[in-house]
Amino acid sequence: MIGSIDALHRYPLKGFTPEPVEVAGLRIGEAFPCDRVYAVENGPSGFDPAAPTFIPKRRFAVLARSATVASVRTRYDAQDGTLTATAPGCEPFTGSLTAEAGKVAFARWLTPVLAIDGGGPYRVIDGEGHRFLDDPNGHVSILNLASVRDLALRVGEPVDPLRFRANIHVEGWEAWSENAMDGAAVRLGEAVVRVLRPITRCAATDVDPASATRDLNVTADLFRLYGHLRCGVYVQVVEGGVIHVGDPIAAV
Repeated sequence: MIGSIDALHRYPLKGFTPEPVEVAGLRIGEAFPCDRVYAVENGPSGFDPAAPTFIPKRRFAVLARSATVASVRTRYDAQDGTLTATAPGCEPFTGSLTAEAGKVAFARWLTPVLAIDGGGPYRVIDGEGHRFLDDPNGHVSILNLASVRDLALRVGEPVDPLRFRANIHVEGWEAWSENAMDGAAVRLGEAVVRVLRPITRCAATDVDPASATRDLNVTADLFRLYGHLRCGVYVQVVEGGVIHVGDPIAAV
């Protein structure tokens, strides 16, 4: 388990642009800071903000349903709630997601962008403390970069780690060693996490985040080459602390 943190990413708007950060404060039992705070419904999701609960990803505008989502470049200012967004052939969008008018305006702006993939109506929802994670218990996600490189070598094509939309990229672990870490305690910088389970991958990984096209069949390749659909692990924070890019990683 000895290694180091190579990169940190948050995804303020579920399914949309990753935002690299240099430092993050992890808290016991909580998600990665400013991660999956908002989501865009693709048709009614059934989410009730008064009784928030886990909602499957396919009820939202995500790459598993729409490769075009990757063509939308978003940036969220956590200080004032302002979202900026661009898409090919569209005027840029700027609005506050802390205000209902801003949510409505972004959904209206987004609708013609995603029209090519059908679906909708689109609506921006805020969990008001609830996070729109892909797993109800997998609070933080870790990606082993050696595993991604091994996959790329075997398929004979570059595989961008951002296809896997993880919070923490790790260097130094042996390829696929994370699949045998269930229950292990790992120190990341000042924090300690416990590995929950490997992440089962879906069609979202087939989308190239740069070109917004389905140019690979990652899930099929994982099964063909390794006999499973796993890449990365979900973890839970059991000891809070600050982590930085470059921090060491070790077993506890």
